Amino acid sequence: MKQIVLAILFIATFVVYPSQTNAISMPCSLILKPIDKSLINSKGIALIYKVQLNPPSFARTNISILAVHLPKPSSYGNYDSYEGFAFIPDEISWRFRLYPTPEGVSPTWAGRFDLITAEMRNVTVQVRLSNSKTKKLGTSILTNNIEYCK
Repeated sequence: MKQIVLAILFIATFVVYPSQTNAISMPCSLILKPIDKSLINSKGIALIYKVQLNPPSFARTNISILAVHLPKPSSYGNYDSYEGFAFIPDEISWRFRLYPTPEGVSPTWAGRFDLITAEMRNVTVQVRLSNSKTKKLGTSILTNNIEYCK
C-alpha cells in the first residue's frame, strides 16, 4: 500500500510541477542559421542577457546580433541594409538596425536592442533585409528560436 501511495505522489509531482520550464536561462547565445541553404558561409549569433540601464531601473533584456558573410542586401531587390528582428508570435516584436563594419567586400553586420521587458518565451530571432529609407522590412536571411539558446 505504501508503494502505491509513494508512486502516486511521485507521478503527481511531475504532472503538477513539471521540472522543465519554457523560460531560458540567461545569459545565453543563439546561433542564427541561413534560411537559404545555399548561403553556406552566412551565419550569425545572438547574445541574450539581462542588462541594467542608467539611470538605475529594473533589469531589461538585451538582444545583440552579429552576422557575417551576408549577401549584399541589394541582391534581393530594393534593400540597402539589414535589421535584427525578434518576435513572440501573436504578441510582440522588436526590430533594430544592424550596422556594417568598414570591411570592403563582405562587412560584418552588428546591432543591439536593450529595452525588452517581456518574458523571453517562444521568441524567434532573425536577421532580415531592410530598406533604411522606406523602413520596409524584407524577408528573413538568418533565423533561430530561443529554445536553442545555450
